[in-house]
Amino acid sequence: MFPTPSPAKPSPKAIVMKPSTTNLLLGSIAFASKLALLGLAVVAVQSPSLFGQDSRNTTKSLAPEETIYSGPQTGEAAEGFEVLGVFPPLENQKFDFLAQAKEKPLLLIFVHDLNRQSIGFTRILATYAASRQSDGLQTGIVWLDDDTTNAIATLRRIQHALPKEVSIGISVDGREGPGTYGLNRKATLTILLIEKNKTIANFALIQPSLQVDMPKVLKSIVSKIGGEVPALESLEGMPSMESAPSTNRVDTPNLRPWLTPIIRRDASEESVTEAATKFEAFLRDNHAAQKEIGRITKTIINAGKLENYGTPKAQEFLKRWYDQYGGLPQGNQPDKQKESPKP
Repeated sequence: MFPTPSPAKPSPKAIVMKPSTTNLLLGSIAFASKLALLGLAVVAVQSPSLFGQDSRNTTKSLAPEETIYSGPQTGEAAEGFEVLGVFPPLENQKFDFLAQAKEKPLLLIFVHDLNRQSIGFTRILATYAASRQSDGLQTGIVWLDDDTTNAIATLRRIQHALPKEVSIGISVDGREGPGTYGLNRKATLTILLIEKNKTIANFALIQPSLQVDMPKVLKSIVSKIGGEVPALESLEGMPSMESAPSTNRVDTPNLRPWLTPIIRRDASEESVTEAATKFEAFLRDNHAAQKEIGRITKTIINAGKLENYGTPKAQEFLKRWYDQYGGLPQGNQPDKQKESPKP
């Protein structure tokens, strides 16, 4: 995914953030999570198959990889900040993770977006980190949300899926997080290892991968507090991995990186059109992606949920892709598709 610790970059204060109120297109049509109000992202634990992903994280990303920066980089200062506690013994109390850690190493996990990948990755990583508390490692989870009331309700509802013995706090600064940190909304998770108010390691993850990213984070932890990097299969909560890939198996394309900029609620008509045009060029000769977008749009439209996805312009594109690809049979090569009319 994204090799970290990241290289030097301009000060976090120089980062320009793009506002976003819509999460990734990842989850079920049940809209059971608090992000159902945005009509977009859902905790895909309830229906991961809608977006062609499974609990083994075997999906390929077909979009170009993007390197992003989020939070103070390695060697930069990390200032204290307040969060609001959700669960006892810190329920309804404001506290500072860095002040609590004092001079001990602190693993901070900033959760930008709520989805199956982010929650699964956070739970497994934080559970391991909590097991190293006797070695001096402190751990905290920072929930980023503009609506504190909804954030509290969401965290209480999904408490069973959250790590135990780890403090969770809601950022009092909203989704942007502490101003001096320069967190990037494009990230799904920002993971920082801090000691004595100095950043030791930084991981900005758009699509957190247990197989790719987790070993890198674990290595940074172990390099600080000692011990050996644990095998992934030994981590508590780690889903079982396939012993061998099937020669007949075709990975379901992960279209989320392509669809995210198209279905943002705050996206301009121009930016939606630009992103959709690039996606259509990608679709043109990619039969697997054609079938997947057909399946996704068919599920959305047949459920009567089209109006919940993005702007009217985005909905035009979703309807177009449904008309083009929604009838493609699974397992067969489609006939050559007509070029989409110009937006």
